[in-house]
Amino acid sequence: MRKHFFSCLTYLLYLFQLLEENVLTFVKNELKMFKRILSPELPEGFESQKHDKELVDAEDEKQESSAREGALKITLHVLRKLNQKELADTLEKYELAVICQRELKSNLKKKFKCVFEGIAKQGNPTLLNKIYTELYITEGGTGEVNKEHELRQIETTTRKQARPETAIKCNDIFKPLTGQDKHIRTVLTKGVAGIGKTVSVQKFILDWAEGKANQDVQFVFSFPFRELNLMKGEKHTLIELLNHFSMETKESRISNYDKYKVLFIFDGLDECRLPLDFQKNKICCDVTMSTSVDVLLTNLIKGNLLPSALLWITTRPAAANMIP
Repeated sequence: MRKHFFSCLTYLLYLFQLLEENVLTFVKNELKMFKRILSPELPEGFESQKHDKELVDAEDEKQESSAREGALKITLHVLRKLNQKELADTLEKYELAVICQRELKSNLKKKFKCVFEGIAKQGNPTLLNKIYTELYITEGGTGEVNKEHELRQIETTTRKQARPETAIKCNDIFKPLTGQDKHIRTVLTKGVAGIGKTVSVQKFILDWAEGKANQDVQFVFSFPFRELNLMKGEKHTLIELLNHFSMETKESRISNYDKYKVLFIFDGLDECRLPLDFQKNKICCDVTMSTSVDVLLTNLIKGNLLPSALLWITTRPAAANMIP
């Protein structure tokens, strides 16, 4: 009995020594990251979070996230006890944005990993990554669209053979073509009904959320026009509009989106029932200014509101001219 007691005690001592080593290693690594965040050389915004493993178990990811938040709380507590409130506030704002992005990606993966064939939400869900076929997207097209916007056109297979244009992968729509050196802020993608515009949007978002593409973008927000139509007549700030569609941003209390690389996706312009009057709508340059949703949209598209943001608009060809 006594021998068994000492055997258990020895194992417990060994276990806690191992635990101490692992905890110290974890905390040291977190402190190194916090130090880098507070370094004056760090550019504004933040890098998209990457996992060391390609596939991370959802429960492990949740536990690791919880542990990191715990390390952050301890660090903030100690910094404030040392009267370093400014450093603590800077670190907290940065980490809140990182946590917001992590939760946003997690929720977007859940939302878009499966699609339902046929009537929405009926039948058996199918993994989008298994059934997605890259669409044939070309640059240019017809219509009086402002040359400041990039026009991407989704073609059918028959027209693909007839038009020798450069094909663009869905994840590359914001990248200039070979030989071009220009910043692309707004992309207008047009294609006939049922050709796959919405599915391509879902795949773009899923690839971003899974860390496969466009990781220079820190936040992606999707606004289907059919849902925006329900807000006709209401007044909101841009921050309130984001919080309405994304609980993660509301909890993070982020307001300085000009410090981050943000992508807004507006899907289904042809379904828009908002009065998008680019000539008469008042100018709005303040993300905290309350105004109608159509005024927010026209100012986002014109670049008055968050000029650093990227915009992707999808539509049927007939409605493309709604964008000047």
